[in-house]
Amino acid sequence: MITLAHMADPTASSPGSASPAEPNQADRPVYVIGGGPGGLAAAYALRAKGLRAVVLEKSDQVGASWRRHYDRLHLHTTRRLSDLPGLAMPRRFGRWVSRDDVVRYLEKYAEYHELEIVTGVEVSRVERSPDGTGWLLHATGGRELTGAAVVVATGYNHTPRIPDWPGRDTYTGELLHAGDYRNPEPYAGRDVLVVGVGNTGAEIAVDLVEGGASRVRLSVRTVPHILRRSTAGWASQYTGVLVRHLPVSLVDRLAGPVGRLSVPDLSAHGLPRPDTGLYSRVHEGSIPVQDVGLIDAVRKGKVEVVAAVEAFDDGKAVLADGTRVEPDAVIAATGYARALEGLVGHLDVLDARGRPVVHGARTPANAPGLYFTGFTNPISGMLRELAIDAEKIAKAVAKDGTRQASRLPVT
Repeated sequence: MITLAHMADPTASSPGSASPAEPNQADRPVYVIGGGPGGLAAAYALRAKGLRAVVLEKSDQVGASWRRHYDRLHLHTTRRLSDLPGLAMPRRFGRWVSRDDVVRYLEKYAEYHELEIVTGVEVSRVERSPDGTGWLLHATGGRELTGAAVVVATGYNHTPRIPDWPGRDTYTGELLHAGDYRNPEPYAGRDVLVVGVGNTGAEIAVDLVEGGASRVRLSVRTVPHILRRSTAGWASQYTGVLVRHLPVSLVDRLAGPVGRLSVPDLSAHGLPRPDTGLYSRVHEGSIPVQDVGLIDAVRKGKVEVVAAVEAFDDGKAVLADGTRVEPDAVIAATGYARALEGLVGHLDVLDARGRPVVHGARTPANAPGLYFTGFTNPISGMLRELAIDAEKIAKAVAKDGTRQASRLPVT
């Protein structure tokens, strides 16, 4: 069995083999960049098709981004609809799986499927191989790896992004990205401003309240759609799966009445109902906020909704309505960048927002054999879609007669 501590480095040359810079064309694996859920699922699906897949992970462990999430995080999708191909999540994990159990699952997944993973290797650039039949990867330590195909699975939440607010560089107060937040203990008895009302910002605000922060304000620029995570046992994810391929306008019309029935009007507390449709927002890249306590916290005044942050000045945060606040700490739940420009930006495969122009089994017309997974944020659940995409990608690679991918030995 292959273990994370004893994996063969595919860049090393064995006696009689070609050097990394001049690979043997008969030994070209499919390289999977990223050892998170998307990369591991793709590697398993490729392996199930008899293809050799090598996962390149820049950290020293699989699931690195999951390990960095805040302590209280649980999946907003159900355990049953969050399995990756070939291995179910244990029932003991419960319906809403914790961060730590997700990490345990990913570790077990890699071990159970005997995936070939090389840690400590970061790929900096992907380009066509000189002979035009594959892909050349430039990686840590000057490595040059040639693969028959490449699956980019570096993750939706790759690089923390904090807006370049005027005065940010000279602000002397405590300012951190939500990616550096772990738990409320350091903020007990303190005044905290959380910037951003996505799922992360909403949950951190609730966590701070429950952890004893003296005051919690939530800075909102665009009012979100809020959904109950589950109503009478029916998870909102189930609805997301059912409407996944329906017309946007139809889902918008259906979601309006449902939202008014299930979620109270919070207009008096600074969160009016959005004036744009729920599914229209999803297609713009903004998924609804799953309620894990925000509604009650806002109604009870424990989380105060304030205007968007516009700047920092003289130790204070300047809000869009002209208000100046001086919290003890500012936590920016302002999202992440995909950060694909250096890796594949030169290949003309990204849109104006830096997202891949295709995903899943589709491959760019100008870059055949290059696949992307995990760069959409579907209403039906990220892990569920990663699992589906993995099998579609593997099927596409296996059927592509121009891909001379290495095959696993028959046992």
